[in-house]
Amino acid sequence: MPHLTRRHLLAAAAILPGTARAQPAWPEKPVRIIVPFPPGQAADIFTRLYADELSRRWPQRVIVENRGGGAGAPALEAGARAAPDGYTLTAGTSGTLGVNPSVLPRIPYDAERDFAFISNVVVLPLLIVAHPSLGLRTAAEVVAAAKAAPGLVDVATAGPATSQHMSAELFVHRTGIRVNMVHYRGSGPAMADLLSGNVKLMFDSVASALPHIQAGKVIPIAVTTPERAPQLPDVPTIAETVAPGYGAYGWTGLCAPAGTPEEIVRKVNADLGDILRQPAMRARFVELGGTAAPGTPQEFGEFVRREIAQWREVARIANVRLEG
Repeated sequence: MPHLTRRHLLAAAAILPGTARAQPAWPEKPVRIIVPFPPGQAADIFTRLYADELSRRWPQRVIVENRGGGAGAPALEAGARAAPDGYTLTAGTSGTLGVNPSVLPRIPYDAERDFAFISNVVVLPLLIVAHPSLGLRTAAEVVAAAKAAPGLVDVATAGPATSQHMSAELFVHRTGIRVNMVHYRGSGPAMADLLSGNVKLMFDSVASALPHIQAGKVIPIAVTTPERAPQLPDVPTIAETVAPGYGAYGWTGLCAPAGTPEEIVRKVNADLGDILRQPAMRARFVELGGTAAPGTPQEFGEFVRREIAQWREVARIANVRLEG
């Protein structure tokens, strides 16, 4: 066998396209992020914030594509079936990745296997709020009232199987009470009825409820996250009052189709994480009712799997199912 010099090796590399040559720089064309809800909802707002920053960093634009309807399932299916080349990403959420696998009978994607998890983006604290006329100010008082009148205390939610509803079901399960869940088509109509006093208790997002709390129109009872919400530092958590270990939140993360090259996943994770750790961006997230939550792909994947397991148990206990 002839002796191969360095010159021979370099010459061989030059005529083997796709092997020894460097891969083209990514991205070479616009990147789209599918958001499974209409414009203006939390997942859309936070996704657009970091998408604009990624557009400034990358040589190509990042385009947000809204696909609402069907509890987000059609959008997640489109994201899962897209080519695994990094040019189609998906904003996965607490509902579409965490809850849907347990409540949709014919879910068209596998939340654990069809995606390459990139990073969580934002955690959205939820909370219990009350109409001032109810006279309840603490989670312990809510539990006592519900135990005194099983099934008669009305609790408004943003709709069946939403993060607000599932958080309320978890609260009911962990405290051993029975309430009457009153479902609305979204947080807006539910809050309107709470403000008018037609319903006296509600599980809502801090982002939605905060202006009404600041105006003194509703009373914050307790937040659902394990730690207190930065927007409401004086409001205790459910975990520290009536249900140790309780933790529930809305959240939005970013994922790619399974099989997306690891180097692309790592690049998006690094650039996204850098954006989310900037003080100005973190402050903007807090202003909008959320908390930036960057992490590694492995951490996000483990987080999603824990969420699926928790909500599967809650859905089973509360018999929560959606048509679909």
